[in-house]
Amino acid sequence: MLSMGGDQVEEAAAHAAKVLRTAVGRDWSVKAAGLDGSCLKTAEHVAGCLVAYAGQLTGRATDTWVPFEIAFDEGSGPGDAISVIESTAGLLSAVVRTTPPGVRGFHPYPSGSADAVGFAAMGVAELLLHTYDIAQALGVDAQPPADLCEAVLARIFPQVTPARAPEDQWATLLWATGRVSLAGRPKVESWRWHNALWVPAGRLVLREVSPAAAADLAAGGTGGLTWIEGGPYEGTRRAAEMVTKAYASGVHRPEWGMFALVRAEDEVAVGGMGFHGPPDEEGVAEVGYDLAPAARGRGYASEALASLSAWALPRPGVSALLALIEPENTPSQAVATRAGYTRTPDRENLHAYLRKA
Repeated sequence: MLSMGGDQVEEAAAHAAKVLRTAVGRDWSVKAAGLDGSCLKTAEHVAGCLVAYAGQLTGRATDTWVPFEIAFDEGSGPGDAISVIESTAGLLSAVVRTTPPGVRGFHPYPSGSADAVGFAAMGVAELLLHTYDIAQALGVDAQPPADLCEAVLARIFPQVTPARAPEDQWATLLWATGRVSLAGRPKVESWRWHNALWVPAGRLVLREVSPAAAADLAAGGTGGLTWIEGGPYEGTRRAAEMVTKAYASGVHRPEWGMFALVRAEDEVAVGGMGFHGPPDEEGVAEVGYDLAPAARGRGYASEALASLSAWALPRPGVSALLALIEPENTPSQAVATRAGYTRTPDRENLHAYLRKA
């Protein structure tokens, strides 16, 4: 799996420090490339982001930013700035490593919160991208490790078609953030990264599975989750494979892929649920779900499907949700009925259940 956590924050910080130290003797009062602030001010911004991300997690912020920020001491120079970046990156990496899996902190994009992995990915992005901005202005090279770029893209840029070759990962990240043009891709005028969505569902939380986690699940891994005995089951792995293929081909759409069903009480994953893609031209999105055998018969799937449906149906462009179920799979049919779906004419020898907006 393309890992993202404290180790990656430290790796990105080491890269930033190495690059920036080659330019310590240059004029950091000039504007960073593509930005309004100076190189020194941009370095201060990076440090501020890193410590703010740590603060969001340790403060357990739920609806706004924790109201503090940092500033360099008066008279600080480039060497001081690099030291502060290293120090604040160390704070973020330590917090990421020690934050429990179920903890989220406030972040506005896109749904108001992010977990430790999300804040780690954002921290790595801040380090790589703004080091590039400073390096461009000061005339030094800033090529980072390809695996860091790939991990950032697969975690918080799931809407971006991934690069096929390792050497193209950095250019793709720069393109995705509007910094460069790439042949065959339209110019990016505005952008935002995407933190995985979490949907409360009674005893469960539906956690959006990133392309990086989906690839690990499809390959036989855990996707970074702790699973109930017998999980993840075969349907969950097939769904993860669908996400992986959609991402690789550039048709994956955030929030319209796969969610892991995680028990709120103990952080144990019990199954998977989600969509076979975004709504079609008629506004219909197909849903699917799968529980590990040890989790069945407890009402988990009904709770989760009702909650996911309640989240999806008010979304723009959605007219209905569709579940297609094998005729012999009466437990899944009962799940759909309990979640508010109504039987409609069969489709391709499958029982069809529909819930309208």
